[in-house]
Amino acid sequence: MGLWSRKSMDDTAGGDELRRHLGVGNLTLLGIGGTIGAGIFVLTGTAAAMYAGPAVVISFLISGLGCLFAALCYAELASMIPVSGNAYTYTYVTLGEFVAWIIGWNLVLEFLFAAATVAVGWSGYFTAFMNELGVTLPAALTEPTLRFDAIHGIVASGAIVNLPAIAIVLGLTTILHFGIRGSAFANNLMVIVKVTVVLLVIGFGAVFVQSANWHPFLPANTGEFGVFGWSGVVRAAGVVFFAYLGFDLVAASSNEALNPARDIPRAILGSMAVCTILYIAMCLVMTGLVNYTQLNVPHPVFVAIAQVPQLLWLKPLVNIGAIVGLSSAILILLYGQTRAFYAMAQDRLLPGIFARVSIVRRVPVFGTWFVGVIAALVAGVLPIALLGELVSIGALLAFSIVCVGVLILRRREPQRPRGFRTPFIALVAPAGIAICLYMMISLPGDTWIRFVVWTALGLAVYFGYGRKRSKLTMDGRT
Repeated sequence: MGLWSRKSMDDTAGGDELRRHLGVGNLTLLGIGGTIGAGIFVLTGTAAAMYAGPAVVISFLISGLGCLFAALCYAELASMIPVSGNAYTYTYVTLGEFVAWIIGWNLVLEFLFAAATVAVGWSGYFTAFMNELGVTLPAALTEPTLRFDAIHGIVASGAIVNLPAIAIVLGLTTILHFGIRGSAFANNLMVIVKVTVVLLVIGFGAVFVQSANWHPFLPANTGEFGVFGWSGVVRAAGVVFFAYLGFDLVAASSNEALNPARDIPRAILGSMAVCTILYIAMCLVMTGLVNYTQLNVPHPVFVAIAQVPQLLWLKPLVNIGAIVGLSSAILILLYGQTRAFYAMAQDRLLPGIFARVSIVRRVPVFGTWFVGVIAALVAGVLPIALLGELVSIGALLAFSIVCVGVLILRRREPQRPRGFRTPFIALVAPAGIAICLYMMISLPGDTWIRFVVWTALGLAVYFGYGRKRSKLTMDGRT
């Protein structure tokens, strides 16, 4: 079998190992739960302070546009291939096993590392909340072991480990262990809480916005590419692209959706619309309440609110909303990674133990705990700035490939039934590819180096294990 062997569309029907429980409402809340997290509570501040200033709003618009195009393409493919694995499975059908493996491997960057990123942000808000209660947690146990310095790169922070980040990941992994029904219920409650808090911050914070904080709206470039100016806006767009990842997590739940061909596209587009509106409004309010230079902290919404005496009553609500909201995002990101591993293991590109499902819980137990433990370790050691950029580059590549896949299937199988058809495909798919690739190019060189190293490691795993054991190879089919 060659590297470009493709899985047949007729071989993608989902099995009954996982429990079908999710309707369009649960799926939409799943998308919102995975999206409204570190993006709105953490990366809005980081991207504004380090790259774009108040113009981070434009960064979110650029990212949102690219994600809209990708979401439309995801919706079509999800209606045609309604099984777990999302971008990995879509690529296997359209571009073949080798490219599918690269995408699947980079889904680890997108989901597992994203869960770790959100956990670091969660730790920042949890620590601030405990301080408000009069409990001071030692810095040695609430900060990552390593920190990222623009001059020296990755250096020791002096801390031991980010213990709260580790604890929340392992706690949410336990919830996932008990099945999709309980996980969906927990997510729904957390989404309601965090969206309510976001709306309170936007509504009451808008009254106290100081327009002077928006000047200069686009800070002048420092002389370094990507540090303010228009290049900074684009780099920030690549970083905050991470904030939109939740919508594609909906596609990972296809094997547990009641009517995936109909409900997955609706949930993808619905969650995307809600989250984009909330992101833009939150960026405007935050940068209007406080100068953007003060927002490079793990808990920027809390910092912004704290600058306005009339809004101090919101501080505990913001911390509670962030803690609950980030918990929801971590839960869904961990879920997405376990289902990606499940799909890859079904194709025998990963060991079969990742696809082994508990008869009682109807979840891939080993895969769930493997993902949880690795994410916990990463969250405890690595800083959020480094993690966010790694996540974004993996997601941007996956989104680009999904847009390519829609174009290929439109030409290769134009008559195959589609529950949803991407409108203006000749414009939407190429534009999605162009925007995603441009944002990838705008990410720092160090991020690209780490991305290349990660991909090289993935290729070693594929050629050393997956290629020889893959289902297509073993079945001897082309």
